[in-house]
Amino acid sequence: MTREEVYVRLNDVFREVFDDEELEVNDETTSDDIEDWDSLEHINLVAAIEKEFDVKFTMAQIMGFENVGEMVDCILEQ
Repeated sequence: MTREEVYVRLNDVFREVFDDEELEVNDETTSDDIEDWDSLEHINLVAAIEKEFDVKFTMAQIMGFENVGEMVDCILEQ
């Protein structure tokens, strides 16, 4: 899977979780960039991403993500 393919699917997940069809994320996107991205939505987002990509993140990975790009790197590694 390429990085671009991950982003196509990942953007769909973000749009669904945050109920925003216009939402588009990239490597630099952080929780500060999305108004409704709080701790509860973070849990929902991680669960939806794990389901979409059939991956499991460790708690250390989840806590260490500084931006969406790091999340994508982790998906590609698995």
